[in-house]
Amino acid sequence: MARKTPRKPTLSDRIVDGAFRALLWCAFRLPYRRRVPVAGWVVSRLVAPLAGYTTRIRENLALVCPDLPPAEVARLLRDVPDNVGRTTIELYSGTDFIDRVRDLPIQGPGAAALEAAHREGRPVILATGHFGNYDVARGALVARGYRVGGLYKPMKNPLFNDHYVKAISTIGKPLFPRGPEGLGAMVRFLKSGGMLGLVMDQHMGHGAPITFFGKRAYTATSAADLALKYDAEIIPIYGIRRDDGLNFDIRAEAPIPKGDPVTMTQAINDSLEALVRQHMGQWFWIHRRWK
Repeated sequence: MARKTPRKPTLSDRIVDGAFRALLWCAFRLPYRRRVPVAGWVVSRLVAPLAGYTTRIRENLALVCPDLPPAEVARLLRDVPDNVGRTTIELYSGTDFIDRVRDLPIQGPGAAALEAAHREGRPVILATGHFGNYDVARGALVARGYRVGGLYKPMKNPLFNDHYVKAISTIGKPLFPRGPEGLGAMVRFLKSGGMLGLVMDQHMGHGAPITFFGKRAYTATSAADLALKYDAEIIPIYGIRRDDGLNFDIRAEAPIPKGDPVTMTQAINDSLEALVRQHMGQWFWIHRRWK
């Protein structure tokens, strides 16, 4: 299959990428402990209002959590983009980030199943969402010798995509671009006993009309389809940001019971929802999740 030719960057692409690179340059003049909260502040206080993030967060909360007190909504309008900023600079921080997460213990009812699958070389799908820092678990597992690959969605801006892929590749490889180009390699990796990280909480128009926060949210059944076809376990796993804003807990939930793909996918959504309700400011409420 011929490789898809990347589109040429537009003037807008160049301006956005140049501004982001300038922010990165400034951020990396700071030590890690200051760099992360500063990035959170910049996205929360400056980027979010200009980019329309605060409007989207408010709309999503009004849709699925209409009874939230105004003070809680105001807090989330700050905390959600703050977490986005922190996560972004962490993903670009390479060894600084890896050194912070490499020795974190894997906690939760799925920890033993995860370790057993690694020991026995069995395939696992690590289901997660845009919550906390979604690459904490991958970084920690790769650093201790687990074979973990990840599926990612290429950025529309080709200039931005180049350094984004380089940054997440530093955390661990292999990485597979979403679409036909990466599908074959991803399947071969899973069949060989690899662990595949899938971020499951984006709207997919061709997905199943299941629920998230009590509202219909079209969700891809790909994790369940792969698990059933290749006899892989699905283990939901999350990097939960601690109150200090810099450190994390890794929680592995019990494996999703085998069944039909829709029921399994709903269980993945339910797992994420339960955790988001405990840490509302750590989920990416900026998504157009409900359409």
